[in-house]
Amino acid sequence: MNDPAEVSDLLRRLAPQVTGALVRRHGQFDLCEDAVQEALVAAAVQWPRDGVPEHPRGWLITVASRRLTDQVRGESARRRREQAVAASAPADQLVAPGPDGDLPAAHDDTLALLFLCCHPALSPASQVALTLRAVGGLTTAQVARAFLVPEATMAQRISRAKQTIKAAGARFTLPPPAERADRLRVVLQVLYLIFNEGYAASSGPDLQRADLTGEAIRLARQLHRLLPDDGEVAGLLALLLLTDARRPARARADGSLVPLASQDRSRWDAAAIAEGAALVADALARTPLGPYQLQAAIAAVHDEAARAEDTDWPQILVLYELLQQLAPSPVVTLNHAVALAMVRGPRAGLDLLATLDDDPRMAGHHRLDAVRAHLLELAGDAAAARDHYRAAARRTTSLPEQRYLEGRAARLEP
Repeated sequence: MNDPAEVSDLLRRLAPQVTGALVRRHGQFDLCEDAVQEALVAAAVQWPRDGVPEHPRGWLITVASRRLTDQVRGESARRRREQAVAASAPADQLVAPGPDGDLPAAHDDTLALLFLCCHPALSPASQVALTLRAVGGLTTAQVARAFLVPEATMAQRISRAKQTIKAAGARFTLPPPAERADRLRVVLQVLYLIFNEGYAASSGPDLQRADLTGEAIRLARQLHRLLPDDGEVAGLLALLLLTDARRPARARADGSLVPLASQDRSRWDAAAIAEGAALVADALARTPLGPYQLQAAIAAVHDEAARAEDTDWPQILVLYELLQQLAPSPVVTLNHAVALAMVRGPRAGLDLLATLDDDPRMAGHHRLDAVRAHLLELAGDAAAARDHYRAAARRTTSLPEQRYLEGRAARLEP
């Protein structure tokens, strides 16, 4: 294997296992994570040129452990600390791979690392950044590019996140059973945020970022392998697959947005739809109901309609009513209003939207204006719809969305 793309995929798969192995042995998450990043960079340079070693995970652990020892030596002159790190796992004893290069505890290490990166002491932005770097194997520069910020800014964010974890006294262990469900919800939310930023970039010239959606799906698959009996983990993976299946039809050649009702459904990824639909059907049949399963079920109803006019809106409305009861939020209400309008008429949807007007979480959010404009257009109020399309265009920081909304307003000119 010398292809750089294949090497990159391999490194992303190995990154959390290598980081987990080092942190489990040495603690000091911040130093271990930095050492692993250096090892990943070295491998990204050497392996495409020299070939992948027989035991790639072992190679990375050995190199990262040596970098860790170097970091400790350079950071402090305290000889005892250096000797403690070096003596705890000498470089020539660090690797104990089996015939296939596997290392022990990879399952629990990866899961513990996900929980650590999504520690509740961190802000959502820091959780996302740290997850992409430590679990996703992205470099600081790659994470910075994903979120359109300077590399130095992202480096500071990641550094502060690691210091926050250290100050919080977080340990590299799986949370106790009493905390695990709450912490898992945070992990799922972080993966969902990563996907959403890729599927509908919040700012910049691109409508979508396939690198981020792909990374979120990869991590969700990994989490599903680790927790195959968790219905919400399966629901999240199903939701991401069913949503991403439409990505090929979401944009024209010039990058402009194509709304769901106008998409060429023959371009949707049929294999992803089949996989996602099977995942959510299985989860709904055998596990307690959860919000990600409901969202996945809604996505499946959309994806299984051969034409927009074939969409089973009454079923979608029932699912949104359940979701509103189970996990109420302004975004759920927005989507619920659309489903309600499609079943009971646009005025019913507009009445539901009005309940969000005083919600501080929606203050200045372009989607409220965009949905209201759409429903006003359906109701035949072109002037009001035009005004709200323009308001939504002013508020969004996504250039493709801005152009789409301005185009909708222009079509309603008298």
